[in-house]
Amino acid sequence: MWKPGDVIAWRGIYRDQVWHAQSTLIVRDTDEELMLALLPGAECIAQEDYPEAKKNGRRWWDFKNQPWKLKTYIWRTNRLLLILEPEKYYSTMYFWNHESNEFLCYYINFQLPFKRSDCGIDTLDLDLDLLINPDFSFEWKDVDDYQKAIDNEVIFPDWAHGIDSAKQEIFSRLEKCSYPYDGFWLDWMPDPNWLPPKLPENWDKICTE
Repeated sequence: MWKPGDVIAWRGIYRDQVWHAQSTLIVRDTDEELMLALLPGAECIAQEDYPEAKKNGRRWWDFKNQPWKLKTYIWRTNRLLLILEPEKYYSTMYFWNHESNEFLCYYINFQLPFKRSDCGIDTLDLDLDLLINPDFSFEWKDVDDYQKAIDNEVIFPDWAHGIDSAKQEIFSRLEKCSYPYDGFWLDWMPDPNWLPPKLPENWDKICTE
């Protein structure tokens, strides 16, 4: 288990390649959940032309068929608390404006169940997202991109089935306002001694065994 304040990489992996890597800090690590903080100033790596490819609708075609280049960038503006549970096809995020400390929303990121690696955790963002406002109204995001990924056979049927099951679980929790949608972490603040992290060594190394 990692300790609070440890720096790890939260990576997206596809075709045994890193697609994105974000430096995060450990908040809590137990058998039931892994909690990470993503702070403004954190070093990150992502596909160089991701915004353009997403805008032009060719992201998934490129993702499946073309090699991609990675580019370093710095995380800005918002503070995130990520809650990941073993075997789940999603993570739950709390979003705050870091400067004003205003809570913005809960954010459900549908993704492959995470696996631990030497430098952090590996998963894959499956594009579909659910934004839940503080008043619990919600909106779906990237629905068309998610369907394109299915159509291009980048997202496989068993992954889509995992997401369908996850949707049922999430809305059941929301109806009951049960953890982690009970506001338990709304007053959370990072340790004031924590500095925006850099990616750990070997963030780009993939174990294929």
